Amino acid sequence: MEIINNTPAILKKRRFSPNKLLGQNFLISRKFRQKIIEAANLSPEDSVLEVGAGDGTLTFEIAKFASSVIAIEKDAKLASLLQEIAIERKIKNIIIINGDILKFAPKKFAEKLKNYKLIGNIPYYLTSRLLRKFLEEEKLKPKEIILTVQKEVAERITAIPPHMNILALSVQIYGKPEIMEKIPADAFWPKPKVDSAIIKISEISDDFFAKNKIEQKNFFSLIKTAFSKKRKTLANSLSKYFGDKKTAEEKIKKAGLHKTARPEELNLENWVKLLLQ
Repeated sequence: MEIINNTPAILKKRRFSPNKLLGQNFLISRKFRQKIIEAANLSPEDSVLEVGAGDGTLTFEIAKFASSVIAIEKDAKLASLLQEIAIERKIKNIIIINGDILKFAPKKFAEKLKNYKLIGNIPYYLTSRLLRKFLEEEKLKPKEIILTVQKEVAERITAIPPHMNILALSVQIYGKPEIMEKIPADAFWPKPKVDSAIIKISEISDDFFAKNKIEQKNFFSLIKTAFSKKRKTLANSLSKYFGDKKTAEEKIKKAGLHKTARPEELNLENWVKLLLQ
C-alpha cells in the first residue's frame, strides 16, 4: 500500500490515538487521496469547505489547487495540530476551525463560500445528516459534494428503481450522485470493517421543486410515509396519508401507477405525479 506519509507514527509520537466515538479512520493511501482530488476537479476559482480534516494530508493537498479552504475538525487535538502545521509551512489560504460540522453556519463565511465545494473523508455515522444539512441549505448550497462514505451507503445513494430508498430520493431530488471510486478498507488507519467509496454529487440546486411546482415539506412527507412500512404496497402504506385505502388506490391509478406498486419501484417523476394528485 502506497502511503502519503507515516500518519500512524506521526500521530502516535504526539500521543494521539484515533477516537472510535468520532469515527476516526485516516486515509493513508496516496492513490486514493489523489482520486479525491481528481473527483473534485478543483480550480483557482473554487473555495472548499472540508469536513473532518483529520491529520491534514488531504487538507494541504486541496489548498494547492483551491483559492481557499475552510477545514472543520471536531477533535481539538487534531485541529491544534493542523494549525501548527499550517503555520510551519506558511500556508495562508486555510482557515482551521475546531467544531462540529452539523452546527457550522455557512452564512458566517459567505464571502469565502460564494463558489464552494464540500469535500471530506467523513465518519460513516455522519453521512445522512451531513447530506441533508447541505443539500437543504437555503442560500449557500455547495456547488458539488465529494465525500468518502461507506460503500454500501454510496450504492444506496446512487440506487435506481426497483431499489430506490429514502436516502437516494433525498439526494437525487437535489443533484446527480455518482460513485467515482471504491476504496478498500486497508487504505485507512485504523482499518475499518467495511470498504468505502468516493461519491460525487453535482448539479446541486432546488430547481426540481420549482420546476414541478411542489413544496419540499410535502414531498418528504409523502416519501417518508410511503417507506415507513417495509415491503408494503403504496396503497397500504399511503392509505392514511390519502384518507383511506380506496382513495389511495385511485390517486395511485391517476398517477399512472399500478395499485400493487411498491415505493422502491418509483422514480422521482413518479413521486411528483403522485404528489400532484
